[in-house]
Amino acid sequence: MSDAENLISPGSRVVMHYRLAMEDGSVVDSTWDDDEPITFVVGDGTMAPGLDDALQGLKAGDHVTLHLAPDLAFGEKDTANIHTMPREEFDPQMPLEQGLVIGFTLPNGEELPGMVLEVSEESVLVDFNHPLSGHNIMFEVLILSVENISAANDED
Repeated sequence: MSDAENLISPGSRVVMHYRLAMEDGSVVDSTWDDDEPITFVVGDGTMAPGLDDALQGLKAGDHVTLHLAPDLAFGEKDTANIHTMPREEFDPQMPLEQGLVIGFTLPNGEELPGMVLEVSEESVLVDFNHPLSGHNIMFEVLILSVENISAANDED
């Protein structure tokens, strides 16, 4: 098996530990906390596309911390994803406040989270961007194993 077959590429099955943190060091998510690594196939939607891209070329045993700008991670904030909604569309008993994340059900049944930015008597400003969009992030990974499925199938 060549070294290239051991490198992460689209379609690779990867087992790794990761820590995702904001630029100030505050941890957003980590597999080290529960000591259970994540297993996924690059490009299957488990990771944000920018995180998949950042892993390209790494191999088992690599332990790196990647500093990713918004455009390489969760994207920039898109003002088209910030909407003013009438207050009457929300349950009157719901304690709406800045920072509250609410699940909205789309017509196709998919759920989309939105974060409340502002509340007035008449309206609620909701941000439907990914919560990490617009932020520089640190992505620390320890690659435990890489299996290139297409390379394994070619050997059969």
